[in-house]
Amino acid sequence: MTSLPRTLARIALGGALAFAGTTHLTVAREEFQAQVPPWFPADADAVVVVSGWVEIALGLALLAVPQRHRWLVGWVVAAFFVAIFPGNISQFLTGTDGFGLDTDRARALRLLFQPVLVVWALWSTGAWRAWRARRAAAATDDGARPVSARRAPHEG
Repeated sequence: MTSLPRTLARIALGGALAFAGTTHLTVAREEFQAQVPPWFPADADAVVVVSGWVEIALGLALLAVPQRHRWLVGWVVAAFFVAIFPGNISQFLTGTDGFGLDTDRARALRLLFQPVLVVWALWSTGAWRAWRARRAAAATDDGARPVSARRAPHEG
């Protein structure tokens, strides 16, 4: 089961990603190009368009994927946030303005928000909980039961 706060957080993140992806393709296309590092070996506009479609797909997945697969979507969304982090770092290091981030302080604060997005994706989808459960199951599948579940030989 998933809690109401997790569900609301997942829906909010899914909606935000779908909205952001849509703006990649429309009204904020040039703004998003400011986040493509100058060293990245691809056309900035193409990167913005592809990442926009990816964000839309991830947002829709957060909204529509059945509960039994949400943990996987959470890991994919978290990985996406990690993958785009170099663009945010580049925007800070190059001092490139975009989205009202026109000071080093504003760009630095944005960097601090990226880990929050990763945690948000993992928590709201139950990805962490699923990882811990799989890890615990793997620990008991090594041929031995956990200490708390073992009986002394004479209890048999």
